[in-house]
Amino acid sequence: MREAEREAAAAAARARAEAARQHREHDLFARSVGAVVPLRPTARAPTATARAQPEPRQRQRDEAAVLAESISDEFDVESLLETDEALSFRRRGVGPEVVRKLRRGVWAIQAQLDLHGLRRDEARERLAAFLRDAVRAGARCVRVVHGKGNGSPGREPVLKGKVRNWLVQKDEVIAFTQARAQDGGHGALIVLLRPTSV
Repeated sequence: MREAEREAAAAAARARAEAARQHREHDLFARSVGAVVPLRPTARAPTATARAQPEPRQRQRDEAAVLAESISDEFDVESLLETDEALSFRRRGVGPEVVRKLRRGVWAIQAQLDLHGLRRDEARERLAAFLRDAVRAGARCVRVVHGKGNGSPGREPVLKGKVRNWLVQKDEVIAFTQARAQDGGHGALIVLLRPTSV
């Protein structure tokens, strides 16, 4: 019990010492500052009203652009493909001679993307970026290598159908067809892009 009493007495002494110190500091401050007169209410500066938070318009535009650029795996491409062995595609208003020229290699291939070994999501992102960059660079004819599926389970091409599906959804793609044997054959597509507007 004596120990508890000693601790209580010590705590009380510390509290008195702290109160005395605060009193001395207050007196010292009052003497050094002197007499203080409060400001009149009319001399107060007006307080600023809270500004409205700005709308993140650039962020909204960026998100809209990404959404517009997005491509889906759920899109049914079969209804848009010509029913030939090359599984070619052309937009409405594009004549069949365009696809024939693509097949014959009339246009020089100006850029290429190789999607071998990529997972579906990574391949989709790379394809979208490749098409965007190719259009910006003014490329008209590009090759997209999706592979023949030789390294896939069951030796089935995983990306072949997906790539066709994604290409059909991109407005900048006006036609595509399976590549000639020397350009990749069943493992690649030759894609014709919309010309860039000047």
